[in-house]
Amino acid sequence: MTKKQPTTSDRAQLELFYACSADPAPRDAQDLMAYPFFSLSKSHRVKPIQYAVADVVIRVEAVPEHGMATIWDADILIWAASQLVEARDAGLRTSRLMAATPYEILTFIGRGVSARDYQRLKAALDRLQSTTVATTIRQPASGRRHRFSWINEWVERTDHRGNPAGIELIVPDWFYSAVLDDALILTIDRAYFSLTGGFDRWLYRIVRKHGGKQRGGWRFEFRHLYLKSGSLSPFKRFAFELRDIVRRQPLPGYILSIEVEIGGKTLLAFEPAPCGQDVDGLVLSGTRPIVPSGTGVSCYREPKPGLTSSDRTENRALNLESNQESNFCCARGDVENPPEGEESRAAEAHLHRHSGSSPGTGQ
Repeated sequence: MTKKQPTTSDRAQLELFYACSADPAPRDAQDLMAYPFFSLSKSHRVKPIQYAVADVVIRVEAVPEHGMATIWDADILIWAASQLVEARDAGLRTSRLMAATPYEILTFIGRGVSARDYQRLKAALDRLQSTTVATTIRQPASGRRHRFSWINEWVERTDHRGNPAGIELIVPDWFYSAVLDDALILTIDRAYFSLTGGFDRWLYRIVRKHGGKQRGGWRFEFRHLYLKSGSLSPFKRFAFELRDIVRRQPLPGYILSIEVEIGGKTLLAFEPAPCGQDVDGLVLSGTRPIVPSGTGVSCYREPKPGLTSSDRTENRALNLESNQESNFCCARGDVENPPEGEESRAAEAHLHRHSGSSPGTGQ
């Protein structure tokens, strides 16, 4: 599928919005952070993403020519959301039809500005435009689906002399509506753009969405995270990647650890780093990849066997004040086909009620 010129009817309905802020705070849409919408690999993916838990259904499809939009391509949507929120907060009119120069987009998302980077930007726009999504999220009627592409269309602008003058793109109404609702937007750490791994980027968004800035953090069962990732990797490989991320501690502003419950269920726990400082990625040689429940924030040593570094004698309780999402949907059975009982139906029924941030601030 190729890019196309906006039609006369499109221009009649949409007022052109010029990106005006040079350095707005990066903002991300919570729905995009919480669910599997993007490929986590830079390799050409055509196999659809299919996710169905409780009343949330998502299907993402790609075309062979371009492949599925990746989590790196989603940086363009973060740029768009950041510009729209910044303009709205400044009292300016916004629109789904946006205009900017490649330089403005590339520098915001931490990329280079060479001719090759410009070509990669255009390839990303093609993938965003050709990837289609069908979802029940934020639909008024039960079972109703909204189908859209991440970018309805895009075009390279030229001046009166025919020289390149920037890019125009139209974001879908489903995305635009979420961006203009404070409860569905979160500010993210600018260091996110420096994360090079697709797993690292995906996990940061999950952690930021569910852990927020709550002191108690949050935790997820490994198989639940596997379902939410949309990854094509086998579960064993996925679990290995998670353990490696815990070992490296690459996520800005958060501490990760692994907890193992008595029944053998493995959980990924995360909480904000003290004083808002980034976590030191260094883990001394000999530190085991599994941190027993109750281990303190330091990764340099663990409590002696049979002891904990606090008064807790069991894993922390779910932070239900911050999030209502259950980990039970994937506690047993095939992760590709989660059970359809009460636990499954309750798994994500209240996902959008809480963001881990103060309402209306976008923080």
